[in-house]
Amino acid sequence: MQLNEILLELKSISNPEIKEIKAKKFGIISKNSWGVYQKDLTELAKKIGKDTILGIQLFETGIYDARLLCAKICKPKEITEDLMDNWIKHFDTWEICDSFCMQLFKFHPLAVDKAIAWSKHKNEFEKRAGFVLMATYGFADKNAPNEVFEQFFPLIVSNVHDDRIYVKKAANWALRQIGKRNIDLHQKAIETAIEILKQNSRSAQWTAKDALRELQGKKVNILDYPREIYRK
Repeated sequence: MQLNEILLELKSISNPEIKEIKAKKFGIISKNSWGVYQKDLTELAKKIGKDTILGIQLFETGIYDARLLCAKICKPKEITEDLMDNWIKHFDTWEICDSFCMQLFKFHPLAVDKAIAWSKHKNEFEKRAGFVLMATYGFADKNAPNEVFEQFFPLIVSNVHDDRIYVKKAANWALRQIGKRNIDLHQKAIETAIEILKQNSRSAQWTAKDALRELQGKKVNILDYPREIYRK
């Protein structure tokens, strides 16, 4: 499929009412959105197949829904570091931030480096991208050693004072997900949450208490990655 064909199909499955629903129900407000649901973008992505060049062209249109589609059809190893750093500057909703991190960036060879670097950015969605990568990288690399995730804890601790909703929720998500990777990281995540409790900010208190509620809950599901160590 060519770019013009895809844009025509995007337009055909779009609906201004979807844009309004996403804004009211999920807080997804983007200036250049046509209004397309993720499930429809996923179906279109399957029809297109993997095509990084076409994905880059879609991003460059500036159309929000085309950019969401870009994340679904690009091949991670074909995305340059410059593109990654440029694209995050255009993130304006949690949806597009999480879509790129979960569907594309977490599989990139620089995923860990970018998680660390972006978590230090000032922009809300750029910083969120760093923590979303921390939260989701474990499912992209199930054999990664604990040391990879342990280096994320200090970054979470140093940023829990940030009360911007899309930052604090992502930092909280990262803490909880890392803590469910295996029994050792589970214990270290709990210790980190207890450390965070010592901070007086409302954001820190919420992050720690919410994480402890799940990590110390009876229904917490602790995984066993890397399995060569934790499944014997």
